[in-house]
Amino acid sequence: MGDFLEHRYDRRVRAVIAALLWVGTLAILAGQLIAMSEILSAVVGLPRWVGCLVGGAVATTYFTAGGLLTSAWVNLVQVTVKLFGFSLALILVLSRVGGPSGIHGPAGADGYWNFWSGGGSGWRYLALLAPAFIVSPGLLQKVYGARDDRAVRIGVVGNALVLLLFAFVPPVLGMAARTLHPDLPRHEQALPTLLTRDLSPLVGSLGLAAVFSAELSSADAILFMLATSLSQDLYRRFLKPSASEGDVLNVARAAAVTGGALGVALALVAPTVIAALSIFYSLVSVSLFVPVLAGLYLRKTGTPEALAAIAAGIAGLVAAQLGTGGRGGGPLPPVLVGLVAAAAACSLSLAVRPRRAAASLSR
Repeated sequence: MGDFLEHRYDRRVRAVIAALLWVGTLAILAGQLIAMSEILSAVVGLPRWVGCLVGGAVATTYFTAGGLLTSAWVNLVQVTVKLFGFSLALILVLSRVGGPSGIHGPAGADGYWNFWSGGGSGWRYLALLAPAFIVSPGLLQKVYGARDDRAVRIGVVGNALVLLLFAFVPPVLGMAARTLHPDLPRHEQALPTLLTRDLSPLVGSLGLAAVFSAELSSADAILFMLATSLSQDLYRRFLKPSASEGDVLNVARAAAVTGGALGVALALVAPTVIAALSIFYSLVSVSLFVPVLAGLYLRKTGTPEALAAIAAGIAGLVAAQLGTGGRGGGPLPPVLVGLVAAAAACSLSLAVRPRRAAASLSR
């Protein structure tokens, strides 16, 4: 991603995005570690801080030792465990609650099964997640690591199909957990509680392994983003352009270990998984989505437009978040306010550029 941004714009855009992503990526790593700690708490009663340390140590160790190739093989095992474990758990949980008709929401929650509503979920999460997934550096970097174009096409299409089939499973399990255990103190405990208390030990253990695999799969992608941003986008590009491959590899490993430690520290103070993940996805969406898409499809877009979009997107997000208490402006959640501000700033800069050029020529 850094290479593309510098090739399409210049080194300033690369540096700004790298710095922003490094901060935001720590937040999503913290979210994964919180989820791992909740699983370990449900299974063996470990305190949250111990669970965060264990999860951080596991992900950091195998990623630092093996890099992208290790992550690819581990992810293949993880997706197999996830699909099998969650599918089996879904069938048994639905039978326990009496099928889909036995799942019900809290009192007064109309339209609980309505695809277009769903209380605090639905479209607000689509606005938060869709742009970030399209330009996610963690996903794109794995694409760049493929053997050839054919491998990219097979991998991307396979990923899309698996996600399409899998996406409804965790929400339905969460809805079943609300039905069976309406008084849980934290919603992070929904899946672990369901899998340990409402299924047989064998199936529950497989389901917990599936959840843990999902968190590890995300964690190693995050560590890859941290390592690449610091070693390639900042160290080699700005601090030591003559660095050898060995130097860059050492910096990348140090960045992964440092990022893992900082992620554990942030996980200990972050309130919830959703709060931690929202920081990352909001930041990626408002800072990266417009510059990347404009750079791909609008030939006239240049560095001024990219920097204007980044600055306006961040400013719009922060203003909407702080000014409305996270509610956003009217029907627009804060992340969409930031995206609109980024697109408007990019368009305005494109519109006034000919005038700036004409004024410069007249002088």
